[in-house]
Amino acid sequence: MQIRPVRWDGDALVLIDQTQLPHRYVEVRYTDWRDVAQAIRQMVVRGAPAIGAAAACGLVLAAQSIPVAEMADFRAEWLRAADVFASTRPTAVNLFWAIERMKRVLHTCHTPESARRRLRQESEAILEEDVQANRAIGQHGQTLIPDGARILTHCNAGALATVGYGTALGVIRAAVEAGKKVHVYADETRPRLQGMQLTAWELVQEGIPVTVITDNMAGMLMRRGEIDVVVVGADRIAANGDVANKVGTYSVAVLAKFHGIPLYVAAPISTIDLSVADGSGIPIEERAPEEVTHIAGVRIAPEGVRVINPAFDVTPAELVQAIITEEGIARPPYTVSLAQMVAKRSGEVFGDGGTAG
Repeated sequence: MQIRPVRWDGDALVLIDQTQLPHRYVEVRYTDWRDVAQAIRQMVVRGAPAIGAAAACGLVLAAQSIPVAEMADFRAEWLRAADVFASTRPTAVNLFWAIERMKRVLHTCHTPESARRRLRQESEAILEEDVQANRAIGQHGQTLIPDGARILTHCNAGALATVGYGTALGVIRAAVEAGKKVHVYADETRPRLQGMQLTAWELVQEGIPVTVITDNMAGMLMRRGEIDVVVVGADRIAANGDVANKVGTYSVAVLAKFHGIPLYVAAPISTIDLSVADGSGIPIEERAPEEVTHIAGVRIAPEGVRVINPAFDVTPAELVQAIITEEGIARPPYTVSLAQMVAKRSGEVFGDGGTAG
């Protein structure tokens, strides 16, 4: 099954409604950019690369909805829509990367008509590049996966979190395509259960062996020697290699380090934020307490209890053995290797004849 969570269908943006998986597969068509922004907030679409791609497409819908003929007025109204998208999710840097990329295109346009055309072209380039990047991540990453590996992953960094193929699950897919036998252990990933509901669903579709475990079982399996490698995604990677990912990743990383198990992070270059020196500068989204106190709309916590619900935590770079990108595998010192990869990718995308020049 080819999973495409973000795609164009004519003039409509089509998103898989991930809040309804695994019980129902539903695609929703969007023609109003405000609805796309709301879909990002409500996690109809989620995962850092997918959020960025959806925002880029949403900004195309915004451009199509602006009726003014004067470019100055058009630009001002479009930038207000960009600010709305920037306010939807604070941690995933791919969102801001995509918005800035679309802004660069807008600033090269002299008429609303050319802006609408160029923005649509740029959104299509972002969609295509994401799938290509994920496949490259998979090819680089699968070299780190031994045949017969038992792989632990946390949350969902698969096709559903991207435009297609996936980052962490892209590594696993590529290992299977290379003929390797693997077995995946998917943390359920409280409180929204993306590991159980999304990662397990993806792997079942493709016949890749998967076992769901509760988040507090990982240490036990590691101690029993039943985990060989950990592969996770990322929502933002600081210049020093600190990684923000779904809350609970830090605990998995500490356990893996103690048990001598390598932990690899798989993410595109757009997830690397060199403007943030280390993880302390990464904003952590705090979500609604009902995500913790309720399951499927049913309250499971006592009334009046206090709740904290950070969506992400930060794993220090010293717990990460390697970071897998479309440009290759970065290893410590990350301040050097990540900067080199960003520079290489920036030259390819924005150099002479680049897609966003």
